[in-house]
Amino acid sequence: MPRYIVERTFPEGLRIPVDEEGAKACLSVIANNGKNDVTWLHSYVSQDLRTTFCVYDGPTPDAIREAARANNLPVGNITAVNVLEPYFYRG
Repeated sequence: MPRYIVERTFPEGLRIPVDEEGAKACLSVIANNGKNDVTWLHSYVSQDLRTTFCVYDGPTPDAIREAARANNLPVGNITAVNVLEPYFYRG
């Protein structure tokens, strides 16, 4: 499955409560993504909470965009990436 980095901008900042409500929100995203064969692996959040860099596996950028629409999430750049593991070179 191809891997992508998805950049998102949240002008007011992304705030996900660390409680049952936040857990439900994340589980809802996961469920909606599955309808498009998209898997959210993890995200990096800028210190000001306004930009996220999310790592996804999915069939196409369009599938990721559709999943984002279903989750009411913004989508900026979508970049196809490959994993480079520095430990690959160890014998």
